[in-house]
Amino acid sequence: MARELDEDDVRVRPGRSSRPRTRERPDHAEAVPAVVVGVDRGRYTCRPGPTPQRLVAAVRGGSMRRTSVVVGDRVALVGDVSGTSGALARLVRREERTSVLRRTPDDTDPAERPIVANADILVIVCSVTDPVPRPGLIDRCLVAAYDGGLSPVLCLTKTDLADPAPLIELYRPLGFPVLTTQPDCDLDPLLALLTDRVSVFFGHSGVGKSSLVNRLVPAADLAIGEVNAVTGRGRHTSSAAVALLLPGGGTVIDTPGVRSFGLGAVAPNRVLRAFSDLAAAAEHCQPGCEHLAPSPDCALDSAVRDGEADAARLASLRRLLAARGTPL
Repeated sequence: MARELDEDDVRVRPGRSSRPRTRERPDHAEAVPAVVVGVDRGRYTCRPGPTPQRLVAAVRGGSMRRTSVVVGDRVALVGDVSGTSGALARLVRREERTSVLRRTPDDTDPAERPIVANADILVIVCSVTDPVPRPGLIDRCLVAAYDGGLSPVLCLTKTDLADPAPLIELYRPLGFPVLTTQPDCDLDPLLALLTDRVSVFFGHSGVGKSSLVNRLVPAADLAIGEVNAVTGRGRHTSSAAVALLLPGGGTVIDTPGVRSFGLGAVAPNRVLRAFSDLAAAAEHCQPGCEHLAPSPDCALDSAVRDGEADAARLASLRRLLAARGTPL
């Protein structure tokens, strides 16, 4: 008589586990150190050394598949690092970041989007006209710079078309460099700040940011073309960040023009750090002061009335705090 079958008679093939088969993970001691200079649809263009001619295409491998990698990251590569046509290396490690410039889709979305890593300087490029300057965007960039560990520089372009004095006076109290440029002007003051440093250029669309980068790096078109040749894409049109070597030493990272800059990932208590001209007065506020609206109890309003602080700067701070939706 045939035996009745039960669940013990059904052979089930175990599913594939996401766990590694062994706890012993390779240390990749032979990995080649490199810097990410371009990112395009899952492909990473890396420079193993200081020469711009050698660029290596790589993909994230193994445990790195869930790790964020952006332009400026210092990484380790294994596999084919020759940089020849068709060669593809594997990115196996990302070194600890010293700084990170990040933004969010908007102020209510806390999901951060890293833009550039390990930069020393954030050059905020703003035209004095065409398009009109946006102090609110400048302030947001300042907040992101201080929060991410970068030193800010404000570069005003198209100063041959309008007077930059109002913007210069607005940001002079903060104590960081404010430079002016126009076509065919001397860029030595800017170069003095950038030489032997890693700088990232950021600004609103149409302010002349990429044109300024092309003047600083005369071979920019050639270098960018080589980056895209590795990834197999078209020529660079400021649709993604790309790192370029300065002729005199240092690196310039050009980024796409932006229309907005969300601060959802920035802790509210760090926003005031971008307003050093107001921070001292804020120390005299009562505990729990939100600084959000004119109030006789807010020391910032008293500082403005006494001429110790600028009303426009206070209005800008309050715009950021209101946009964050959370008081300090």
